[in-house]
Amino acid sequence: MDAQAADAVIRRVLSRIAPEADLDELGPDDDMSEALDLDSMDFLNVVIALKEETAVDVPESDYPAVRTLAGCARYLADATGGP
Repeated sequence: MDAQAADAVIRRVLSRIAPEADLDELGPDDDMSEALDLDSMDFLNVVIALKEETAVDVPESDYPAVRTLAGCARYLADATGGP
């Protein structure tokens, strides 16, 4: 999975978790929780949904790496062996 495909997966997951959020306004380096007003349970649901979609397990110690759209896409691409 490359970063572009990972971005699409992340946006699909976010649209399910936060359907009222305007994902077009989410910048690549914005903290997703702050920008989309996600609480800790919402963020955990994002991580769980990403695992279901990509089979990538994100341990709690790596949560800081997946807080932004760009960081999350990079993490998923690296974990799946993408370019």
